[in-house]
Amino acid sequence: MNSTPSKNNNTLIPIIIIAGLFFIFGFVTWINGALIPFMKTINELTDTQSYFVASASYISFVVMALPASYIINKIGYRKGMSLGLIVMAIGALVFIPAAEARTYWVFLTGIFIQGMGMTLLQTASNPYITILGPMESAAKRIAIMGISNKVAGALANLVFGALLLSGIKDVNEKLSIVSGSEKSQLLDTMADSVVTPYIIMAVILFVLGILIRKAPLPHVEAEPIEEADEGTTTKTSIFQFPHLWLGVLTLFVYVGAEVIAVDTIISYGLSLGFEGTDAKFFATYTLMFMVGTYALGIVLIPKFISQATALKASAVLGMLLTIGIVLTTGFTSVLLVAALGVANALVWPAVWPLTLNGLGKFTKTASALLIMAIAGGAIIPPLYGRLVDAKKAELIAEGIDKVSATAEAATSGYWILIICYAIILYYAIAGHKLGLKKE
Repeated sequence: MNSTPSKNNNTLIPIIIIAGLFFIFGFVTWINGALIPFMKTINELTDTQSYFVASASYISFVVMALPASYIINKIGYRKGMSLGLIVMAIGALVFIPAAEARTYWVFLTGIFIQGMGMTLLQTASNPYITILGPMESAAKRIAIMGISNKVAGALANLVFGALLLSGIKDVNEKLSIVSGSEKSQLLDTMADSVVTPYIIMAVILFVLGILIRKAPLPHVEAEPIEEADEGTTTKTSIFQFPHLWLGVLTLFVYVGAEVIAVDTIISYGLSLGFEGTDAKFFATYTLMFMVGTYALGIVLIPKFISQATALKASAVLGMLLTIGIVLTTGFTSVLLVAALGVANALVWPAVWPLTLNGLGKFTKTASALLIMAIAGGAIIPPLYGRLVDAKKAELIAEGIDKVSATAEAATSGYWILIICYAIILYYAIAGHKLGLKKE
């Protein structure tokens, strides 16, 4: 697409509107950081089971991504965004019967339905903002979206952390000594604290779903694939783009790493002995590190560094921070987990344009595949939880007390991130070039 002053002026209002949508699904997505320890307590779960909160949210992107692509092809970006908001509102309402029954699978159903709505919203808004202006500056626009998304996430963790986690340490201590009926009453009261916030959320989402139908969003389409030279064949299938499939894998492991950095840090802090009133801020640290790095990316990309260079730096930093996390303890280790926000911030805005580059008419299908890659957030965090549970059982069997075993196991589980950042580094160096026409 050509970049002109008129074009830039015409895209300002759509960018602001889409940033508002990113704020909304950022708020809903990153509540999980507070929900995970909350659900663990009220439903008396293991670490592995508690991370199914993330799984329920992110697995919906696998189930819904291709249907979402089909729906958006039929009804367009704007109506797709509207439908996504309304589905998210329905998911929020499911929390009411879930809290009444205090049944984990009903909570997970509500989270899954919200994830379906977010899939529609993301499948429409990510490619829209990517192709709204010049491809070489797409990472800058997506970084702006990221700032909106993560500021919302930070706010969500502060609000829901205060609502759900206040006094959680005391509650956990009481649960070990009270009788069955007293325990049930205590957990029921705690579960009811989610009802009012989710009713308010549902109302806001329904209203916004209606309002977005009237928003001034111009129609945009990806540029067509360049005509092939005489004697060569054109691309006829999505399977002819190896850089796309590697991009999907890269986004899969990235989302897993990002979710671990945000959604485990509060539980990690609690396992190290921090009070809930302090730990509720930890996810906000991670998200604020991301916001600061997004802002830096807006300044640097593409004027000073390329999208691929930003991706390389992010992957290397992620590896170094992971090593630091597992070799330290206490608040230092927590702070290094939060600093993963710096390593993660520019991965999403760099991978999207690098992956969609040269796809032309396949852009919408490719976007659906990239949205499906968000399932990394469903698969990788529970793997972290499984590592923590296994290591904790091993340490307890060796005679180490439960508190110390929990802390050590939670720290060592972060080794899983090394694999994630290694894959991201490969894509940054070579993977994004595979199969593309040499300049």
